[in-house]
Amino acid sequence: MDRDDLQAQTAGYSHYLCVWAALLVLLGMTIAIARHELLANYSVLGSLVIATVKAGLVLSYFMHLRNEGWVVKGMLLLAIGALTFIIALTFVDTWYR
Repeated sequence: MDRDDLQAQTAGYSHYLCVWAALLVLLGMTIAIARHELLANYSVLGSLVIATVKAGLVLSYFMHLRNEGWVVKGMLLLAIGALTFIIALTFVDTWYR
């Protein structure tokens, strides 16, 4: 892979600034959900969804996962699936206690 191909695959500074701004907006949303009394029943679910979006942005842009092969992406998907399963089991356990 030569230098031109590598530059075509990586994002420029403007992309990083947009992702950073999106992360700041999502941080503000997380804080707003945590402080808002009306959404108390859904605050944990909302925070988990926002955290998932933030993790996806960090993984794809700052860790350059967009440029990796299918094996690395598949292993990440397997790890995320296992983590989701464990979190779901935790929720089920607390709901039935």
